[in-house]
Amino acid sequence: MTREEIMEKVNGIFRDVFDDETLVITDSTNSDDIEDWDSLEHISLIISMEKEFNMKFDIKEVNKLENVGQMVDMIKKKMEE
Repeated sequence: MTREEIMEKVNGIFRDVFDDETLVITDSTNSDDIEDWDSLEHISLIISMEKEFNMKFDIKEVNKLENVGQMVDMIKKKMEE
């Protein structure tokens, strides 16, 4: 799966979790950019991504992420392992 395909799926997950079909994320999108992105929504995002990509994330990995681009890179790396 290409990085662009991963980003497209991640964008769909964000739209579902935040219930906003107009939401468009970029590599630099972070929790400061989305008003409703709190700790509960963060957990929902992680769980949804784990289900969509059929993988588990280590909490230490997730806590180091600063933006969506880093999450997409982490997913791509795990898919290649």
